[in-house]
Amino acid sequence: MRRTAVNRVLLGVVGAVLLAAGVLVLAGGLDLYLRLGADPPGWWPLTSPDQPVLSARSRTRWADSAWWWPVVIGGLAVVVAGTVWWLVAQLRRSGPAGLVVPTPGATGLRLRVRTRALEEALEAGTATLPEVERAGVRLVRAPGHPRLRGAVRLTPGGDPAALVEHFDTGPRTDARTSLGLPELPADLRIRVLQAAPSGSRRRRGRRRPPRVE
Repeated sequence: MRRTAVNRVLLGVVGAVLLAAGVLVLAGGLDLYLRLGADPPGWWPLTSPDQPVLSARSRTRWADSAWWWPVVIGGLAVVVAGTVWWLVAQLRRSGPAGLVVPTPGATGLRLRVRTRALEEALEAGTATLPEVERAGVRLVRAPGHPRLRGAVRLTPGGDPAALVEHFDTGPRTDARTSLGLPELPADLRIRVLQAAPSGSRRRRGRRRPPRVE
């Protein structure tokens, strides 16, 4: 799963929880339960404007226990550390944002292709290769030049060696030529699906990732 998909799922879950909590707090603060004749959730303490979110008993119930403050501080520290890690992960890029495309004969013209557009083109080209069921390609940073990392799933009985050859002479060569790069190394992780007997679960065979230099 890509970083953008993970971010969307996490933001969606957090947003839904915060929205639900906000609606419950607003309903209790505006006394909507009484006005509308609705029954509040049995586990929700704030049902009227005169009630606090946490009662005095709830706030002081575990205050005298030796484990209470270490657990509270440790939990908050984990939340803060996780938030900082997530923020750093968003700021860090695993690959270049874009690449310059050469324009022979056009003086003063500078073209730049987005990394994601290049990855989508490579994925589409790889997916059309023989025996390929699914393909994913990423462009990552490497010393002196970019590098491709691909994950390809072959149909049962697929030939990894043939895939490497087709990928090398097809999508990889097209990308390298279009970008005017002297070399574009690639790491491929190939999985070959194994045909399972009727009625049983299909199994996947793993192959050691080959390198295309």
